[in-house]
Amino acid sequence: MARKKKNKIVVNLDLPKDDSTMTKLYGILFVSILLGMTTAVVWATNSGFIPTTNGEPMFTNVACGIITGDNEAFNGNTKPTYAQNQSCSLLQDSPDVVTWTDEPWEEIMFRGKNFDVPGVDPQVTGGEVVLQPMTLTCEAQASEPALYTVAIRNRNGEVLDYYLGNTGVTSDECLIEMNNIEAGKRYEIAVQSDTENVYLDEFSFTMEIQYFDGIPANMNNKSLWIGPEVSLGPLSVHPTIFLNFFGLMFFFFLWPASFYWEGVESRKNEIEEKFPDFLRDLAEYWKGGLSMTVAVQTLATSEYGALNDEVKKMSDQLSWGIKFSDVILQFAERVGTPLVKRAISLISEADRAGGKISDILVTAANDSREIKFLEGERKRAIGSYIAVIWTSYFVFLGVIVVLSTVFIPAIANSNSSDDGGGGQNIGNMKIRNVDPLFFLTIFYYGVTMQAIGNGCMAGLMATGRFSAGFKHSGMMILVALVVFNVLAFSPSLIGITETPGLNPSVGTFVPAPLNLGG
Repeated sequence: MARKKKNKIVVNLDLPKDDSTMTKLYGILFVSILLGMTTAVVWATNSGFIPTTNGEPMFTNVACGIITGDNEAFNGNTKPTYAQNQSCSLLQDSPDVVTWTDEPWEEIMFRGKNFDVPGVDPQVTGGEVVLQPMTLTCEAQASEPALYTVAIRNRNGEVLDYYLGNTGVTSDECLIEMNNIEAGKRYEIAVQSDTENVYLDEFSFTMEIQYFDGIPANMNNKSLWIGPEVSLGPLSVHPTIFLNFFGLMFFFFLWPASFYWEGVESRKNEIEEKFPDFLRDLAEYWKGGLSMTVAVQTLATSEYGALNDEVKKMSDQLSWGIKFSDVILQFAERVGTPLVKRAISLISEADRAGGKISDILVTAANDSREIKFLEGERKRAIGSYIAVIWTSYFVFLGVIVVLSTVFIPAIANSNSSDDGGGGQNIGNMKIRNVDPLFFLTIFYYGVTMQAIGNGCMAGLMATGRFSAGFKHSGMMILVALVVFNVLAFSPSLIGITETPGLNPSVGTFVPAPLNLGG
């Protein structure tokens, strides 16, 4: 006799999961505090508030001491030498390309022009030779084939390098490449036609020299860390400038946790918005003769937005035999808002007393709806004040940026004296020189502090919670970071030296004939 196959009984238990809200909050707090402390250390060690024996920022002293393994060189009593800076990848001097493109020269038999070559002062390098490669690309045209010579000469007329060309061949590529052209001296570019009685109709050229100034690439003249340059289309920014870390420090401390917690509060607010509808429907089912257990299980299939999950949890718990009073108390604990706890407390007491619970449900629903309406009115009334706070912050930020980029530099330029006296005299008053970088730094600190204060006040007025204010503060700090990096932290204001030109002589002249033999 064949055995009868047993049917398996499958029970799907959608057990309520442990609430991980606080666990996530603690994790976010840990990471944000760690990032905030890291950025605070980077800012403090570059800000100059921590003095060092050699006058250089503590950040580069410590970092380069670790990178090179030579702590004495970067943590001694004297400034690191050029060679020591070059040994550290953070402080290596990188070249800027100086380009000179002159107007085309016409009708040439002998023609030349002087130019100066900038470069690092040998006193800065301690006598170390810094090679500055030069590349000259040129083009000569003539009405008939002609031989020509292009040469680079020093002030003594000695030819340093030259190119022999022929306008009559298609393979003619006028090019001079020098491994090094010594800085701080005057040179001459000269061109001559080597074919008798044949003029060069036109001669054009582009000269490029890799220029070194002896200043570490990631530092400015005030020995403050500015970090590498990053090009974003037409914009050129220094995202790791030490001032950015001041704003990022407060951003990490304030914004991540507040953003997460405001998301939690927003979800609770959405639950509260639907809670009166749930209570009203529950009262209607009760009046229809259904028990609370059946009513909740029936409402679990309805649409209550953010409240859907909570109603489903209550339905599952009731199906497992848990008492209704315990289920709604657990629901109140999960949501955790005063509005829900108060309404649930009334319902729980009415259920235990055995009174007419439908009236209690309707009363609790009306009470909750009225409270949410008043909260909405408060938000709408406070909204205009929040807009005023943001507007005032943008006005303050705009004024500060204009002062930093226009007004203070103009005062500094007009107040600079040629005699090295450190200021100008107006009557009996002496006006001292103004350092734009100092004011730019102070202004940025002020804008960041203003963002924290304005944001906290905006959040406190809107919701009564500082967490909402920290969210506003973080966004204001980000706005200040973007505006200052795009508009205020220009190379001239943060101390980056401008690349000098080759200072060519005015107009061309007829030089001495080229003597390629020296």
